[in-house]
Amino acid sequence: MYKIGPVKRKILLALLGGVALGFSRNPRQYYKNLRLIKSEWRKINQQAFTRSIRRLSREKLLKEKRLPDGSFKLILTAQGKREAKILELLGNSINFKIPKRWDGKWRVILFDIPEKDRIFRDILREHLRNLKFAKLQRSVFVSPHPFEKPISELVDIYSAHPYVRIITAEKIDNETSIRRIFSK
Repeated sequence: MYKIGPVKRKILLALLGGVALGFSRNPRQYYKNLRLIKSEWRKINQQAFTRSIRRLSREKLLKEKRLPDGSFKLILTAQGKREAKILELLGNSINFKIPKRWDGKWRVILFDIPEKDRIFRDILREHLRNLKFAKLQRSVFVSPHPFEKPISELVDIYSAHPYVRIITAEKIDNETSIRRIFSK
């Protein structure tokens, strides 16, 4: 994954948001997405915007298409769409609402990702840390919160199903020590 700064992130998410606008079936959702995109777009400095567009183009995350009237159109490449989906997923995961009452179940994430997919392994660990999972072992994380869906979406994006297991358990042998981690 490329290093993506705040302006690049906004550009990618705004372009992905344009795609999301096209798929909005509900007019309320369409206008809600449009307002979010518009407010984020206004916050971008013009020089930083131009510099970020050039870098994203150089990194092959987007391409510029010149139109006959002299203007140009920005289009996300396949890699750009993938990166934008990951950024969107990370943003959604961090803001994921934690239920007030614990349902008594533990979410355990186990993974054994080969060295050739090291980038995904690092991204997965970052997501798990952002979701406040506790590390039991190097590739075993646990949480009392129902975050199976965001993790499953991330695994789908990277097609890493053979390497990642998501387990919902009712009991763990060292549960009292794990509860202390989450009660802080």
